[in-house]
Amino acid sequence: MPQLVDGKWETGDVAASEMKNGAFHREPTRFHNWVTADGTPGPDGQPALPAEAGRYHLFVAFICPWASRTLLMRNLKGLQDIISVSVAEPELGENGWTYAEPQDAGPRVAKIRYQHELYTASDPHYTGKVSVPVLWDRKEGRIVNNESADIIRILNKAFNHLTGNRLDFYPETLRREIDRWNAPIYEKVNNGVYRAGFAKTQSAYEEAVTSLFDMLDTIEAHLSQSRYIAGVHFTEVDIRLFVTLIRFDCAYHGAFKCNLRRLEDYPNLSNYLREIYQWPGIRDTVRIDQIKRGYYSLVHINPTKIVPLGPVLDLDQPHDRARLSGQGVVTL
Repeated sequence: MPQLVDGKWETGDVAASEMKNGAFHREPTRFHNWVTADGTPGPDGQPALPAEAGRYHLFVAFICPWASRTLLMRNLKGLQDIISVSVAEPELGENGWTYAEPQDAGPRVAKIRYQHELYTASDPHYTGKVSVPVLWDRKEGRIVNNESADIIRILNKAFNHLTGNRLDFYPETLRREIDRWNAPIYEKVNNGVYRAGFAKTQSAYEEAVTSLFDMLDTIEAHLSQSRYIAGVHFTEVDIRLFVTLIRFDCAYHGAFKCNLRRLEDYPNLSNYLREIYQWPGIRDTVRIDQIKRGYYSLVHINPTKIVPLGPVLDLDQPHDRARLSGQGVVTL
């Protein structure tokens, strides 16, 4: 997979660090600064910038589940007029994530067409993978953060004083439970589908798929008694899980060979998926056509790049989740 090497874009399979003994290992993100209401340090002491309307920009792609997390949080927190967005093309070409038209990155940086230009503007000698999402500072012309787990927590809290939005997707009273679920969901589901799809040995593939479906079985049983993952409230762990589930039957099941079962074969998971999809503001972040086109364009996965016509998904059909008690989102 192409990447930056000392600030230069290199094509070819140079990202060998992501493969170990035929198994896929995700490269850690590198930019971890924060945004807070007044610019005081982040929750773990990270350097932070002050929240300002129009200063920050999200660079995303509809195909990418990590980027979709940030789009969901932006909509749910009512930040559409506070944080602008650029959406990359779904197909990854020789230049990586690409924008159909030049994108305005602010007064200090020339318009960009390729995601890697944001990385070299931030670090001229950057070496590593170039990914979406990116939370970008238009004022200073640099990346604030490129870790989706960080970005959704920034969006959850930093801009509340500008919007008056009091919804809290990471409330203190539920953090222990949210974090308890986040860890295995990331390892076995969010990243697990990639470990299956990008595996280069049979054993690595089988380990990833087995772990993935064991976890889906666990979540299915849990959702038989719990409206949402952390209980009666919809939280960030539901957002983090949803972005993988929405891609499962239309992409991971076929393109990544995650085909022991369909998501539709799980009654609780499939109804849970439909409930979240139907929440106000969430369906607007989902583009099934782009998701399919993007994953099936990965040549090392699908050399012909033929995009299947199916499956036909009816995400608007009724769900049964109201049978379980739920209280929506915690408010501050």
